[in-house]
Amino acid sequence: MAEAEDPAPPHAEGGDDEDETPGYKAPAKVDLKTIQQLDADDESLVKYKQTLLGNVGDLPKDRSGPNVVVEMFSMIPNDGPRKDLDLTGDLSKLKGTPIIIKEGCEYRMEIHFKVNHDIVAGLRYVQRLYRKGIRADTSKYMVGSYGPKAETQVFRSPVEEAPKGMLARGHYTVKSKFTDDDKNDYLSWEWSFDLKKDWE
Repeated sequence: MAEAEDPAPPHAEGGDDEDETPGYKAPAKVDLKTIQQLDADDESLVKYKQTLLGNVGDLPKDRSGPNVVVEMFSMIPNDGPRKDLDLTGDLSKLKGTPIIIKEGCEYRMEIHFKVNHDIVAGLRYVQRLYRKGIRADTSKYMVGSYGPKAETQVFRSPVEEAPKGMLARGHYTVKSKFTDDDKNDYLSWEWSFDLKKDWE
């Protein structure tokens, strides 16, 4: 899929350092209120921050819930049906209900999420692909930094191409994680797909 690595030995699981981007240093954490108060006398900068952060007055006042909520993961092929995985319900059902992906198809992935309270720096999506219990691929996507908004925000991956050929066809398990620079694990889930000659 993206940034393929050499397959790991059976049952090997990489450490947290695998999820880091080489040469990238996380910015210092600054709360939303401090950012809003900085340069308050510069009208153009205040407008720019309002454009980036939106109307923070619309955000929930209750800060007891999680800062980032991942709502949905989607596979969007160029020539086949869209596959949506609801990540707000029982995640244990996803692994046992494989989706079908046509070999060689081009597709994008989408992640729908909300940022509720504070700016989150360096959101990233990491997925590890397994076949017959052996890790076959690791893909990492830098999602970016986001401010809180009342509405759902969407990350869309670059176009990818599914593997093809008789040897590639079969059942795959995917371990997915949505994390950030501070190594907060906002959501980890497992899902599966069957790579087939066609969409049925």
